[in-house]
Order: sequence, then C-alpha cells, then structure tokens
Amino acid sequence: MAEKKTLKEKFRKDYTPTNYYVEKVNLLFQIFEDCTKVTSSLTVKRREGAPEDAPFQLDGEGLTVQSLSIDGESLPPSRYSWVEEDVLEISGPLPSNFVLQSNVTTKPEENTQLSGLYKSSCIYCTQCEAEGFRRITLMQDRPDIMATYEVRIEADKESCPVLLSNGNMTDSGDLENSRHFATYNDPFPKPSYLFAMVAGDLGFIRDTFVTRSGKVVALNMYSEHNNVKKLYHAMESLKKAMRWDEETFGLEYDLDVFNVVAVDDFNMGAMENKSLNIFNTSCVLASPETATDADYERIQGIIAHEYFHNWTGNRVTCRDWFQLTLKEGLTVFRDQQFSMDMTSAAVKRIEDVNIVRSMQFPEDNGPMAHPIRPESYIAMDNFYTVTVYRKGAEVIRMYHTLLGKEGFRKGMDLYFKRHDGSAVTCDDFRRAMADANGVDLTQFERWYLQAGTPVVRCEAKYDAEAKRISLVLTQSCRAAEGGEALPFHMPIRVGFLAQDGSELVPERVLELKEATQEFQIENVTTKPVLSLLRGFSAPVKLEYERDDEELAFLMAHDKDSFNRWEAGQLMFSRTIHSNAKAMQSGQTMQLSAHLVDAVRRTLLDTSLDKSLQAYALTLPNLQNLAESMEIVDPDALVDAYKFTKKEIAKSLRDLLLKTYEANLLPTDSFDNDAEAIGKRRLKNVCLGYLAALGEKDVLDICQKQALSANCMTDLVAAASCLAANPGEQCDKALDHFYQQHAKDDNLVFCKWIAIQAAACTDQALEVADKLLKHPSFTIKNPNICRSLFISFAGNMKHFHRADGSGHRWLTDRILELDKLNPQTAAKILTKLAGYKRFDATRQASMKSQLERVRDTPGVSKDTMEIAMRSLAK
Repeated sequence: MAEKKTLKEKFRKDYTPTNYYVEKVNLLFQIFEDCTKVTSSLTVKRREGAPEDAPFQLDGEGLTVQSLSIDGESLPPSRYSWVEEDVLEISGPLPSNFVLQSNVTTKPEENTQLSGLYKSSCIYCTQCEAEGFRRITLMQDRPDIMATYEVRIEADKESCPVLLSNGNMTDSGDLENSRHFATYNDPFPKPSYLFAMVAGDLGFIRDTFVTRSGKVVALNMYSEHNNVKKLYHAMESLKKAMRWDEETFGLEYDLDVFNVVAVDDFNMGAMENKSLNIFNTSCVLASPETATDADYERIQGIIAHEYFHNWTGNRVTCRDWFQLTLKEGLTVFRDQQFSMDMTSAAVKRIEDVNIVRSMQFPEDNGPMAHPIRPESYIAMDNFYTVTVYRKGAEVIRMYHTLLGKEGFRKGMDLYFKRHDGSAVTCDDFRRAMADANGVDLTQFERWYLQAGTPVVRCEAKYDAEAKRISLVLTQSCRAAEGGEALPFHMPIRVGFLAQDGSELVPERVLELKEATQEFQIENVTTKPVLSLLRGFSAPVKLEYERDDEELAFLMAHDKDSFNRWEAGQLMFSRTIHSNAKAMQSGQTMQLSAHLVDAVRRTLLDTSLDKSLQAYALTLPNLQNLAESMEIVDPDALVDAYKFTKKEIAKSLRDLLLKTYEANLLPTDSFDNDAEAIGKRRLKNVCLGYLAALGEKDVLDICQKQALSANCMTDLVAAASCLAANPGEQCDKALDHFYQQHAKDDNLVFCKWIAIQAAACTDQALEVADKLLKHPSFTIKNPNICRSLFISFAGNMKHFHRADGSGHRWLTDRILELDKLNPQTAAKILTKLAGYKRFDATRQASMKSQLERVRDTPGVSKDTMEIAMRSLAK
C-alpha cells in the first residue's frame, strides 16, 4: 500500500456520485484457524454520463490482495495501484458492464479494532458500520452504493456449527475435511455497512412472529451457550417491537427470518444489519441476577431500536455519512416512543432529557460541537455522537409536536412512498414532512445547519382588565464559529395554571421563529402560573425567573409530569449552586426550608407513580450542574452536592427510613412489573440519602441489602452506597459482589468495577489503578474498558484533581488502548475535550494531555481527530 499520508478531512459539500456502481455482490468466506480467505465477485456498471476511460476506485484496508480479474481475465499489477492508503484504483478504460473478482486474505484473530471481520471468543463476526467492510474485502464502501448480496460461508463444522449471514438461507451441507457450508440470499439492495456474517459455536432460542398480513417470521437469538438463558427478555422485547411498528407506523417485517447474535467484544451497542442484528452482550442479555431494572428497560429499547432500523435505516438509508442523523435521530425517536408506550411515559421522558442535558449540552458547548448533520469529518466513527443521536431525536420530536401525531404519520408514509429502496438525505425527510402537511419547514433546516444549544428567555405580562397574558419569547444561540446563529423554528408547549392547579385555558404550542416574538393568550381569567416548555418540547435552555414558592407550587400541581419533575430539579440546582458559591467565598453552606418541605411533600405523596416519585427525589447529576457554571469548580460543586444531600437526609432521616422500609420487597421471589420496579427505585433513592449520613447503622442496612439482594438492582444500589463509604461493610459487600456474581460474568464484572471507579472517595485514583491490575480486567474488551475509564472520568472531583494526576492516568490508558482499538480510545479522549470550561490550572493540565496525544507518533486518525478538534477551538 501507499505510505501513510496527512489526515484527510471530508466535506459534505464535496459529495459526488461515483463513476461506477456495484449492483450485485457475491461473497465466499473460507474460514481457517490462521486466516480467512474472501473471494468477491462484484457486478459493476458504469454510471450514465461517466467517461469511458474513468478509473474504478475501491476501498480496502489491512487486506492482502492475492489476485484481481475482470470478466475472468487476470489484471496485471500495472493496471491497479493504491492511490491512497485505503483506496485501490483500477485504471480505465473499462467496459460499461463487468464483473470484478478479487481474492484477499485477512486475519480476524488478530483484529483488535473490532471493525470488519474479527473473532470474539469462539465467534467470528463482522462490524461494518461505518467503514468496516473495506477491512473484509475490496468494495465501494459508502452508503449510496446499494447492492444485492449472495453469500457462501465455509468453516470447520465442530468449531463453527452455526453459519449466518443476511437474508434467507438458500442451501447448506457438508464438505470434505469435517467442514460445512451455508449460503444466503438477501433480495433487498443494501449498502455495504449493513452486511453481516457470523460463524461459531453458539447456543440459541427460537420463536415465531405472525405479521398482520399473516406471514410467519422465524425469530432466532444466539449467544455463547452459558448465556442462552438470558435471551428471553430480548425475544419478548423483539415481538413487542414488531407489533408496535405495525400498529403505530404500519410497517411490517419483510423477510422470513430475523436473527440476533450476542457478542462480548463489540465497540457499539448493537448493529442493525439486515435480518442479522449483532449486539453487544450488554444490550441483549438479562436475568434478575445479572441485570438491573434499568438494564431491562434499556435492552427493550435497544432491541426495538435495531429492529426499527429495518425501515428507518435499511429500506431507506443515508446517501452519505453526513446524513447519519437521518436514520439514527429518527430511529432513536421511534424507540423512545415505543419505550414510553411500554413503560412510564413520564419517567422515560425524564431519562431521555437527562441524557441530552448531561451529555449533549456539554458537547454543544465545547470544541466538539457540530450540527446534527456535520459538515466535515476525518474519522466517521467519531461522529456517532450524542448530538447526532440524541439531539437528532429531539429534532424529530419537534416535527411530531409541530405537526401532531396524525401529521407526523402522514409525513412518514410519504417518506417511505417516495424513498423506499433509496439512499437519501435529511432534506428529503424534511420535504416529505412539509409536503404531506402543506406547511413551510424551510426555516426548520437550521436545526441541521447550526450547532449550539439555544437559550430561550421568557417575559410575561398579565392584563387583568383585558384578561390577557402576553408572553415575549427571545431566542439566542452562540454559533460554533462565533457570533449569533440565525433564529430557529421551535415549538414551545405552555400551560396556564390557576392557583388551585387547574388549567385556566387549554395548553398552547407556540411556534417561535423570530429572535424576539410576542404571543397573546386571551380569556385568561386570573393571573396564571406558567408551565413553560412542557415535555421539554425543544432542546433549549429556558430562562424564566421564579422563586422557590412558585417552584414548589409547580412540583405539587403541574399537570405535566415532566415539568413537575423539572420544578424540583430547579430547586435542587439552585440550592447546590448557591452552596458552591458559598464554599468558594468561604461562607457557610445552607439548606432552604422550602426545599426540605418540597422533598417531604414528595415523600408523603402516595398519589405519585413510585418511579416518578423516585426521580422527583433524585438530585440533578453533576454533569448537568456543571453545565450551568461559567467556570467549573469540581471541588466546590461536589462538596456542595454532598452537603445538600447529607442535610436533606439529616432533616428527613426518619421519613426516609420509613419510606425505605415501606417499599421493601420479599427476597424469596422476584417481580419485574411496574409496581415492583417503582418500589425498588424509591427505596434505593431513600437508601442513597441515608447512606450520605455515613452512620454505622445505615451502612449496616446497606450491607444487609447487598448480602441478601435477590436482584442486581438492589445489589448495585447497596454496593454503590457502600463504595462511597470505605470501611468494613464496604469491603465485605464488594467481596461478596465479586465472588458470588462478578467473578465469572463479564457484564457483572463491569458493574463491579464501575461502582468503585465512580465512588467519590479520597482514594479514587488509587482504586482505579488497582482495578486496572485486577486479574479479570482486560483492555481488549470495550465494555470493561468503558466501565473503568468512563466511570473514573465521571468521578468529577478526583478525575479533575488539581495536580493533574487523574488526567495523566486516563491519558496513559488512552494511548495504550489506541494501539488496539482506536474507536474506543477516541471516544474516551472526549472526556478531556471540554478543558476550557475549567479554571486555569485544570485547563493547563487537560490541554497538556491533549497535546501529548496529538504529538504521539503513530496515534490513530480517530484519536488524533479528537485531540486536534479539542485543541483547535
């Protein structure tokens, strides 16, 4: 191959169709112990209007090319060359139609990047999104090249009894030397990133689903044999998702079989390959002994997400990778709606908004800020971000809010009618929504063009004589390149409450389009208490002055469950920020009586759903709180957080203990219904408050729960409380956790190390370093790496030690990991990207580590891009 060249940045504006396109792919995989041989036959056509002497370019990375031929005639080396590190060019002229055959070898056993074809434990598997297919064989590895695939897999029958690929199996049988084969045909054209192949010794469960048209679909879920019993929740979740998509969007599954394979070593959460979804084990395996209630709900959502991609991603896919949010933002919105229907809609919305605020808002406010449709990239893997996924989903939700449920469905129907079987753009989706509803969504495109989190300010004036309230909404957003962004088109849901909590007038959806816009609401008989931005109707920061008394009123009376929770979060945040400022200035930290009374009322409110009650009692997370600080002070913020939690526990100790005891469940049986989940959530939130006191009798309760827990939810909750209170009870509980649960289970081991790495204790860095040397730790497994490294990076006070030791420790790990798995290393490096938000000492420390990464010879393009972007702005 050619020598490594300067990192190449790709731009959306430079998109052009290829001169040739592959319309059919035939693949032969011959898997052996030391290598895999891949024979590829590509049926190629020259695009109309392309020059006859145009060269044909193919993507390939890390391959040993044995031979190339066109229409059966061998190509001499003089006809092709590596014009870029990963681009092979065959010189023209070429026929208008031809078949290109290539023979390459690859070594999946040595592939630690987990991209392309690799081996995880006993399983050969693939991961091709975004640009992994080029690591399997030569191909136009871009999403606008959609081809049909026929695949034959040959392997040793004893070590690889299961052979899978996309589509329907058309043949199988035995071969010489104890080998066997299977062939597959996928009749639906797809881009190369949706190709999948699996071979290995796998256990499985089977089921069927009957579609609304009467077709029987075979459902198969595969895992390593010892994990088969943990597949049943995923299977039930899949059937629920298939039925929901038929009922909600009229979308029916289109093949005869749907396979899911669980793989332990996997960079992503899961992959929607046509009819052969490959999942990270953490996103599919569940049992009460190994998975928390949150895991069960997360698995249900991810199973649904990947299935929903069959239409929003597979049948209609992206023209280019800049359009990634077209499939991901839309499908995240769909899985969120599904989860809201399957569980508590209010709780699900709170969870989703927490992710946006704690992860996406900081990204929008840092050097990695980008629109949901990025304009450029160096390594596409770096743009599988919370902005593309989560903010993208919020943009789709705004379509839904603006157009209504029926209008959104009309837009979806037109989108599929126009584009089924095509690779399209975000603009095509927006046009379908506009055309189906006869509305102008031109300005709405700015959500795709501009980065940053808008700030919406509200001023209200009530005219008692006219019975009219005027709302003046002002929006502003700092553009990524400086200056002000152009005004967005956004829906602001508003409620108007009387003093008894009733709605004075029906809820309004105000369409804010201008920088400043006035809205007048008539027939408002008394001055209302405003319930603004209900349901978080737009991904913005809201500024509106309220006192604690008004927030307490909203906590008690707002008809919108999200805004009831939001009022409490604002009260908590105001107190913690005030105490952080007090600590910085050497003053005494305090707790307001309004806040204590609000928490007491929430504890006593038996009318609330217990899960919602638990969330209403939970303090805002530190990332959300940090986002509101002009300069982040980890020491002051964490100490203020701890003080607030401890003082609430002191004031309400007896009530918290009573609530904890009232929600205990029998340990001789396990229930996973909404009531049981709610009880566990509520009692464990109470336990968290009580543990903040650090009292021996409370820690004894934590230890008892940890040692007697009949489910992972209660064990994790109790162990987390104890990890923050080092001592005899902690040691005993963590030892029990490891010996009885984590020792022989990677996913449980991940929980065990994450709990310890996240615990805010003076020994946090030393604990993380000790875990690094634990015999069960391996840097080659992405789940284990993330559990330790990401958890420690979230340990705000100790990761951001003023002496820089936490930053240096994480950078050491990143540079080690980058040699094996650049994609995961780059993701972890983003934890240093927001250095400009901190004080000068911490800024210098974080910046020096980013410069260290940038200046390290041989660092991957994935990790280099994060370092360069972080330092550039």
